[in-house]
Amino acid sequence: MPATRYGGPIYSIHNLCANLVKLGHEVHVFTTNIDGKTDSQVPLGKPVEIDDVKIWYFQSPILRKIYYSPSMMNELRHQVDSFDILHTHSIYLWPTWAAARVAKRRHKNFMLSPRGMLVTDLIHRKSRWIKTAWLNMIEKRNIAAAAGLHVTSSEEASALEDFSYRFPVIYKIPNGVNKPESYFRDEVSKDVLDIVDGDPYVLSFGRINWEKGLDRLIRSWSNVPEYRLVIAGNDEEGYLPKLVNEAYLSGVYKRVHFLPRSISGVDKEALMQTANLLVLSSYSENFGNVVLESMIRGVPVVVTEEVGAKEIVLKAGGGIVVHSGHLGESINDLLLSSERRVAMGKHGKNWVTQNLTWDKVAVQMEQCYRDILDNTE
Repeated sequence: MPATRYGGPIYSIHNLCANLVKLGHEVHVFTTNIDGKTDSQVPLGKPVEIDDVKIWYFQSPILRKIYYSPSMMNELRHQVDSFDILHTHSIYLWPTWAAARVAKRRHKNFMLSPRGMLVTDLIHRKSRWIKTAWLNMIEKRNIAAAAGLHVTSSEEASALEDFSYRFPVIYKIPNGVNKPESYFRDEVSKDVLDIVDGDPYVLSFGRINWEKGLDRLIRSWSNVPEYRLVIAGNDEEGYLPKLVNEAYLSGVYKRVHFLPRSISGVDKEALMQTANLLVLSSYSENFGNVVLESMIRGVPVVVTEEVGAKEIVLKAGGGIVVHSGHLGESINDLLLSSERRVAMGKHGKNWVTQNLTWDKVAVQMEQCYRDILDNTE
């Protein structure tokens, strides 16, 4: 199964691939079997079909932080001539370098989706010198050689202006969203039931790390006196203790509930469908899948100005975009007006359903591939 612990891009890529298959394309995904500190128990070196997508898993025996996999390179060399186009996702990783290298040597078109990693602030925050060196030695040439660069939002596109690179044609195609699923109460985990059966709450859902701006969200919560804040998602980087301390210092610890684990399926549905609002308070967010997931469930959203999906929120009328300095006050004002929230919920649900389900986004990506192939014939 896809390693969903790694967040939004895993969901996005798989859903894109599954819907491209529905359009009549044969789609192969090359990835490793790394799943955190362990390996997924999956067959290696042969396709595993998930939603009719042929997924190839390869072992990473060493240099696991960059997903080094010689067996993947060998299979890429063997199969590349059978593909019309290659689409690489993310940067700073060995598999995307390997795919670009094979594509260039065999004169195959490839498209690159940085997935929000080409942002100077992110580069400076963590492993600055290593990432800068990798960009200069590897990614700069890969970007120049790509037939197209895919971004998901205007926010991600504008971040590219900080780089003096020779960019190919830039295609802006947003992520999509699946329609919500029904669930039965007896299928929901007890820790989630304890939350949904309690007092009204505002939800922050996603990976627990510094990028999500959870520290400033917690600090703002003194301005939201009547509601609980639920922060739910994986804590891969051990960031939770800092947030717990922040809640104590801000005097809101009793009204902030942490659920630091991977949440999917019925647990995710229960949390998202019963929230009064969803908040995404990120310092940096190239898109923000959870924004669409909330809106399609009729739950209004509050996002900070750094969130890429803000343009969709404004276009759909499914929530508000706020300056971080007014986060708490803006959330509280919206919570005080149930009529306003209901209207936003309806607007957001209708717009996203009509425009951004995955079948519609896959058609946009299909056209992008066709444009690239037509321009290089």
